[in-house]
Amino acid sequence: MTLKELAAELGVSTASVSNAFNRPDQLSPKLRERILSEARRLGYRGPDAKARSLRTGRSRIIAVVLAETLTYSLNDAVASELLSGIAEVLDAHGHTLLLLSGRQDASRVPGSSSIADGFIVYGLMPSLVLLDELQGTGRQPLVAVDFDLEGQPTVHVDDEPACYAIARHALTTPPRRPAVINLRLTEQPCNGRIGDDQALLSAERTITRARLAGFQRAFAEVGIDPAAVPMWNIEENTFEVCAPVIEAILDAPADERPDLLLCMSDRIALTALTLAEQRGLRVPEDLRITGFDGIAEGQYRAPRLTTVRQDSVEKGRIAARMILGLSPREDRLLSTKLIVGDTCP
Repeated sequence: MTLKELAAELGVSTASVSNAFNRPDQLSPKLRERILSEARRLGYRGPDAKARSLRTGRSRIIAVVLAETLTYSLNDAVASELLSGIAEVLDAHGHTLLLLSGRQDASRVPGSSSIADGFIVYGLMPSLVLLDELQGTGRQPLVAVDFDLEGQPTVHVDDEPACYAIARHALTTPPRRPAVINLRLTEQPCNGRIGDDQALLSAERTITRARLAGFQRAFAEVGIDPAAVPMWNIEENTFEVCAPVIEAILDAPADERPDLLLCMSDRIALTALTLAEQRGLRVPEDLRITGFDGIAEGQYRAPRLTTVRQDSVEKGRIAARMILGLSPREDRLLSTKLIVGDTCP
């Protein structure tokens, strides 16, 4: 059965049948369900995607290129919220979501990526080679999220002022030994303390440089030399990778151990909180901790995490609307919210 035959059988237009499968927002729920129900009964499986792509020059596929592996991204609370926002918009407009990892070799990515109508790039890419291969002639639109690509629109949150605000809050109680735990900030892999021999990525390469700038501005305002504040780097935002670094920090002698940890993610902060509790350290009496992201886990446990809440779902929605041409393709900067919890009251 063809699309025309199904439309004739149901007494509706071919456009209505097409919309039932591809643009559900264009039909009433009742009409769409009737069309889909009859299509199933009559054995019609929907418009031929390959034929439509050849005819219209559009595949209705949007590829999201993730900086990390697919397994990591789907398990990471922030990345999964972003993907949820993207999927919400694509679902409403009859598009398919294709997930790709920036850590894949270009020769191993799915063939369907070559006909994607657009690309959303999320996070610090280990290499730009894959993007060059995927975009081909560069005619497909591209939107970068938490990542800057020259000549392309970006979606960011206000990282520098947000980190300035949370640091200023933390510094209202003067610390004796403040410290910063960064996330992927060094040019060379470093899962540990950052030494003088480690070069930092530029602000154009990573949002964490903007977060560090916010912390350092707050330090300078209260008379703390930012260069004197020890810093550590975390290579991957997981408990397993964070734990060895934070264990070394917390196991230092009491007169050397930091009494304030400014962490660049909630996962880092929650790892520090868990490991501190295991060692009998009191939070916030012995150690104050702040995070960044506002993930649910940090707000549902006790003590509740002091953090910055970013709306990752909305970031995904904005990027998806841009890539579909539903919103202007221009740089967007979203505001954040300081959440004062129990770990740094």
